[in-house]
Amino acid sequence: MMMNLKNAIIAGFLIGMSHGGTVPVKAEPTKGYFTMDAMGCMLLRECTDGVKKVTNLLDVSSEYPVPDKFTPIADEFNRMLSSLSRIGVGVFLADSKYFPVGHRGVYHTVGNNFFLNRAYMSRPNTLMSVMRHEGWHAAQDCMAGTIKNSLIAIIHNEEDVPDLWQKMATKTYRNTPSAIPWEKEAFWAGHTEGMTEKALEACASGKMWEVYPPTPMTNEWLIENGFKK
Repeated sequence: MMMNLKNAIIAGFLIGMSHGGTVPVKAEPTKGYFTMDAMGCMLLRECTDGVKKVTNLLDVSSEYPVPDKFTPIADEFNRMLSSLSRIGVGVFLADSKYFPVGHRGVYHTVGNNFFLNRAYMSRPNTLMSVMRHEGWHAAQDCMAGTIKNSLIAIIHNEEDVPDLWQKMATKTYRNTPSAIPWEKEAFWAGHTEGMTEKALEACASGKMWEVYPPTPMTNEWLIENGFKK
Protein backbone atom coordinates (compact mmCIF):
# COMPACT_ATOMS: atom_id res chain seq x y z
CA MET A 1 0.00 0.00 0.00
CA MET A 2 1.27 3.46 -0.84
CA MET A 3 0.58 6.82 0.75
CA ASN A 4 0.63 10.13 -1.05
CA LEU A 5 2.73 13.06 0.14
CA LYS A 6 -0.02 14.83 2.06
CA ASN A 7 -1.12 11.71 3.91
CA ALA A 8 2.45 10.68 4.64
CA ILE A 9 3.07 13.98 6.42
CA ILE A 10 -0.19 13.70 8.34
CA ALA A 11 0.67 10.17 9.45
CA GLY A 12 3.99 11.43 10.71
CA PHE A 13 2.31 14.17 12.71
CA LEU A 14 -0.01 11.69 14.36
CA ILE A 15 2.72 9.35 15.55
CA GLY A 16 3.37 11.41 18.63
CA MET A 17 -0.19 11.07 19.85
CA SER A 18 0.52 7.43 20.57
CA HIS A 19 3.27 7.52 22.27
CA GLY A 20 22.67 20.39 16.84
CA GLY A 21 24.80 20.96 13.91
CA THR A 22 23.16 24.25 12.99
CA VAL A 23 22.98 27.69 14.52
CA PRO A 24 19.69 28.08 16.44
CA VAL A 25 17.11 30.03 14.50
CA LYS A 26 14.91 32.37 16.49
CA ALA A 27 11.93 31.84 14.21
CA GLU A 28 8.69 31.30 16.06
CA PRO A 29 5.51 29.51 14.98
CA THR A 30 2.74 31.88 14.00
CA LYS A 31 0.12 30.10 16.12
CA GLY A 32 2.21 29.65 19.25
CA TYR A 33 3.99 26.72 20.83
CA PHE A 34 2.61 23.26 21.67
CA THR A 35 0.68 23.34 18.39
CA MET A 36 0.79 21.59 15.03
CA ASP A 37 2.08 24.90 13.67
CA ALA A 38 5.04 24.74 16.06
CA MET A 39 5.73 21.18 14.97
CA GLY A 40 5.64 22.24 11.33
CA CYS A 41 8.13 25.01 12.03
CA MET A 42 10.47 22.42 13.57
CA LEU A 43 9.98 19.87 10.78
CA LEU A 44 10.84 22.46 8.14
CA ARG A 45 13.96 23.33 10.16
CA GLU A 46 12.83 26.93 10.40
CA CYS A 47 12.65 26.69 14.22
CA THR A 48 15.92 25.21 15.53
CA ASP A 49 16.29 26.91 18.91
CA GLY A 50 16.28 24.06 21.45
CA VAL A 51 16.67 21.42 18.74
CA LYS A 52 19.81 19.30 19.02
CA LYS A 53 21.13 16.79 16.50
CA VAL A 54 21.74 13.34 17.97
CA THR A 55 24.97 11.64 16.84
CA ASN A 56 25.22 9.04 19.62
CA LEU A 57 23.40 7.97 22.77
CA LEU A 58 25.45 10.34 24.94
CA ASP A 59 23.83 13.28 23.15
CA VAL A 60 20.57 12.14 24.74
CA SER A 61 21.65 10.61 28.05
CA SER A 62 23.77 13.65 29.01
CA GLU A 63 20.58 15.72 29.08
CA TYR A 64 19.33 13.85 32.16
CA PRO A 65 20.51 13.43 35.77
CA VAL A 66 21.69 9.77 35.57
CA PRO A 67 23.28 9.11 32.15
CA ASP A 68 24.50 5.65 33.19
CA LYS A 69 20.96 4.25 33.30
CA PHE A 70 20.90 4.44 29.48
CA THR A 71 23.82 1.99 29.16
CA PRO A 72 21.62 -1.13 28.64
CA ILE A 73 20.13 0.35 25.45
CA ALA A 74 23.39 1.73 24.06
CA ASP A 75 24.16 -1.02 21.55
CA GLU A 76 20.75 -1.14 19.88
CA PHE A 77 20.38 2.64 19.92
CA ASN A 78 23.77 3.34 18.38
CA ARG A 79 23.41 0.64 15.73
CA MET A 80 20.06 2.11 14.72
CA LEU A 81 21.56 5.59 14.65
CA SER A 82 24.41 4.37 12.44
CA SER A 83 21.98 2.83 9.94
CA LEU A 84 19.82 5.95 9.94
CA SER A 85 22.88 8.06 9.19
CA ARG A 86 23.86 5.77 6.30
CA ILE A 87 20.33 6.01 4.91
CA GLY A 88 20.29 9.80 5.19
CA VAL A 89 17.87 10.24 8.09
CA GLY A 90 18.69 12.75 10.82
CA VAL A 91 17.64 12.34 14.46
CA PHE A 92 17.04 15.33 16.71
CA LEU A 93 16.17 15.93 20.35
CA ALA A 94 13.81 18.88 20.62
CA ASP A 95 12.15 20.99 23.29
CA SER A 96 8.60 20.00 24.12
CA LYS A 97 7.32 23.40 22.97
CA TYR A 98 7.48 22.15 19.39
CA PHE A 99 5.11 19.24 20.02
CA PRO A 100 1.35 19.28 20.63
CA VAL A 101 0.56 17.95 24.09
CA GLY A 102 1.10 14.20 24.30
CA HIS A 103 3.31 13.85 21.22
CA ARG A 104 6.56 12.03 21.95
CA GLY A 105 8.11 11.93 18.49
CA VAL A 106 7.55 12.52 14.79
CA TYR A 107 9.10 11.38 11.50
CA HIS A 108 9.00 13.74 8.52
CA THR A 109 8.98 11.97 5.16
CA VAL A 110 9.88 15.12 3.24
CA GLY A 111 12.91 16.22 5.25
CA ASN A 112 13.87 12.64 6.20
CA ASN A 113 14.36 13.63 9.82
CA PHE A 114 12.74 12.55 13.01
CA PHE A 115 12.42 14.43 16.24
CA LEU A 116 12.24 13.19 19.83
CA ASN A 117 10.40 15.19 22.48
CA ARG A 118 12.98 16.02 25.17
CA ALA A 119 10.31 15.97 27.90
CA TYR A 120 9.71 12.21 27.44
CA MET A 121 13.18 10.83 26.72
CA SER A 122 14.48 10.64 30.31
CA ARG A 123 13.34 7.01 30.56
CA PRO A 124 15.45 4.60 28.46
CA ASN A 125 12.50 2.33 27.71
CA THR A 126 10.46 5.25 26.38
CA LEU A 127 13.39 6.50 24.34
CA MET A 128 13.81 3.10 22.69
CA SER A 129 10.09 2.68 22.07
CA VAL A 130 9.92 6.02 20.26
CA MET A 131 13.21 5.42 18.42
CA ARG A 132 11.97 2.07 17.16
CA HIS A 133 8.55 3.47 16.22
CA GLU A 134 9.88 6.47 14.32
CA GLY A 135 12.72 4.40 12.87
CA TRP A 136 10.15 1.97 11.51
CA HIS A 137 8.49 4.82 9.63
CA ALA A 138 11.90 5.58 8.10
CA ALA A 139 12.10 1.92 7.03
CA GLN A 140 8.60 2.24 5.52
CA ASP A 141 9.92 5.27 3.65
CA CYS A 142 12.74 3.10 2.31
CA MET A 143 10.29 0.38 1.26
CA ALA A 144 8.51 2.86 -1.02
CA GLY A 145 11.22 2.89 -3.67
CA THR A 146 13.68 5.35 -2.20
CA ILE A 147 14.15 7.50 0.88
CA LYS A 148 14.36 10.47 -1.48
CA ASN A 149 10.69 10.45 -2.40
CA SER A 150 7.91 11.38 0.00
CA LEU A 151 5.98 8.11 0.00
CA ILE A 152 5.87 5.36 2.58
CA ALA A 153 4.75 1.76 2.20
CA ILE A 154 3.79 -0.91 4.70
CA ILE A 155 6.45 -3.58 5.13
CA HIS A 156 4.39 -6.54 6.33
CA ASN A 157 1.09 -7.88 5.07
CA GLU A 158 -1.55 -6.34 7.31
CA GLU A 159 -2.83 -9.71 8.55
CA ASP A 160 0.67 -10.58 9.81
CA VAL A 161 0.63 -7.83 12.44
CA PRO A 162 -0.18 -9.34 15.87
CA ASP A 163 -3.71 -8.69 17.05
CA LEU A 164 -2.55 -6.67 20.08
CA TRP A 165 -0.97 -4.00 17.89
CA GLN A 166 -3.85 -4.07 15.42
CA LYS A 167 -6.25 -3.23 18.23
CA MET A 168 -3.99 -0.59 19.76
CA ALA A 169 -3.54 1.24 16.47
CA THR A 170 -7.24 1.04 15.67
CA LYS A 171 -8.10 2.56 19.04
CA THR A 172 -5.42 5.24 18.92
CA TYR A 173 -6.13 6.30 15.35
CA ARG A 174 -9.90 5.87 15.33
CA ASN A 175 -10.27 9.48 14.15
CA THR A 176 -7.73 9.02 11.35
CA PRO A 177 -8.28 5.45 10.14
CA SER A 178 -6.24 5.99 6.97
CA ALA A 179 -3.08 5.96 9.14
CA ILE A 180 -3.80 2.58 10.76
CA PRO A 181 -2.02 0.28 8.23
CA TRP A 182 1.27 2.11 8.78
CA GLU A 183 0.85 2.71 12.48
CA LYS A 184 -0.06 -0.82 13.57
CA GLU A 185 3.22 -2.27 12.36
CA ALA A 186 5.09 0.72 13.81
CA PHE A 187 3.46 -0.03 17.19
CA TRP A 188 4.63 -3.62 16.82
CA ALA A 189 8.18 -2.56 15.97
CA GLY A 190 8.22 0.02 18.74
CA HIS A 191 7.73 -2.70 21.33
CA THR A 192 9.95 -5.37 19.77
CA GLU A 193 13.69 -5.28 20.42
CA GLY A 194 15.77 -5.48 17.26
CA MET A 195 12.87 -5.33 14.80
CA THR A 196 13.50 -1.78 13.61
CA GLU A 197 17.24 -2.24 13.82
CA LYS A 198 17.02 -5.13 11.34
CA ALA A 199 14.82 -3.19 8.92
CA LEU A 200 17.08 -0.14 8.97
CA GLU A 201 20.14 -2.29 8.34
CA ALA A 202 18.36 -3.87 5.37
CA CYS A 203 17.61 -0.41 3.99
CA ALA A 204 21.12 0.90 4.61
CA SER A 205 22.70 -2.11 2.89
CA GLY A 206 20.43 -1.86 -0.15
CA LYS A 207 18.70 -5.17 0.58
CA MET A 208 15.28 -3.92 1.69
CA TRP A 209 13.22 -5.88 -0.84
CA GLU A 210 15.44 -8.96 -0.46
CA VAL A 211 14.99 -9.12 3.31
CA TYR A 212 11.37 -7.92 3.21
CA PRO A 213 9.61 -8.99 0.00
CA PRO A 214 7.15 -6.19 -0.83
CA THR A 215 3.44 -6.80 -0.41
CA PRO A 216 1.65 -7.47 -3.73
CA MET A 217 0.29 -3.93 -4.06
CA THR A 218 3.64 -2.35 -3.18
CA ASN A 219 5.49 -4.68 -5.55
CA GLU A 220 3.15 -3.72 -8.39
CA TRP A 221 3.73 -0.04 -7.68
CA LEU A 222 7.51 -0.47 -7.52
CA ILE A 223 7.54 -2.19 -10.92
CA GLU A 224 5.23 0.38 -12.51
CA ASN A 225 7.47 3.20 -11.29
CA GLY A 226 10.74 1.64 -12.39
CA PHE A 227 12.15 0.69 -9.01
CA LYS A 228 11.97 -3.03 -9.72
CA LYS A 229 11.96 -5.18 -12.84
